Amino acid sequence: MSKCVAITGATGFIGQRVCTLLRQRGWRVRALLRSPARAQALQACIDEPVHGGINDTAALTRLVSDAVAVVHCAGAVRGADRQAFDRVNVDGLRNLLAALGTVDTPARLLCLSSLAAREPQLSFYASSKRRGEQLLEQQAGGLEWLALRPPAVYGPGDRELLPLFKLMARGLAPLPGRADARFSMIFVDDIVAAILSWLQHERVASGVYSLHDGRRGGYDWTDVCDSVARLCRRRVRPVPIPGGVLDVSARLNSRLARWFGYAPMLTPEKLRELRHPDWVCDNDAILKVLDWQPAVQLEEGLRRTPNWCRFTTGEAPS
Repeated sequence: MSKCVAITGATGFIGQRVCTLLRQRGWRVRALLRSPARAQALQACIDEPVHGGINDTAALTRLVSDAVAVVHCAGAVRGADRQAFDRVNVDGLRNLLAALGTVDTPARLLCLSSLAAREPQLSFYASSKRRGEQLLEQQAGGLEWLALRPPAVYGPGDRELLPLFKLMARGLAPLPGRADARFSMIFVDDIVAAILSWLQHERVASGVYSLHDGRRGGYDWTDVCDSVARLCRRRVRPVPIPGGVLDVSARLNSRLARWFGYAPMLTPEKLRELRHPDWVCDNDAILKVLDWQPAVQLEEGLRRTPNWCRFTTGEAPS
């Protein structure tokens, strides 16, 4: 029987891609799912659904039992307050560590963090991701673990950056931050390739590792606009959004979220992330411990991402 990898966050953008590609490579995929309906939707890419949530200790114990590795993709990226992020990004990870502590031979653990954890003072999200990393550093004990800090992630199934790319395909690029800001990016399949490399290594030094698509120094908004323009065969004009408009929108959205009980994306804290001038990272550390190299830079990644520009196929070149 093939070896079992347990997945949290299997219904998310990255988690679903992890499940799909792991199963294609012959791994037995067991996934934590909150409802039978979600299991039905993912039946093509998982072998064993475990019904429950990230704060369900019994479900987590079933999830990790006899698994050789756990890939923890579950994470809160939207929230109205600190508690909304902490429930998943800190408490959920603590629960997972506790479950791993109950089995005779605990699985290795790979946790998806975020490059935002490098600047925890910027937002509740960034702070929760950094405290999740600290939890691993302080409480993992003898468990072998790895935390990956990806920058902006895009690709098939993405719901966060895709609306921006669709606007750019129409010729307008709204800029929420500084025009001279620089940032790294990574195509989703390159993250999954790093996870596969980790699974295939018997032992990797525990720690926190950033990773990106191989473009040293990252991108600026001109680079992104130029790539979209070439793919969509039209000029893309950067349009800076006035700071005051964003500030008012973020405050209003946060207030409405508290009134109506939804999880907002645009908040004053998220704006501080968007306005940060430097989200560039490097691959130096991860290349020393994994047999992995990023394969897809921005323009090729956008070409492989469907449903945003009529000239992109969503397929890798043959």
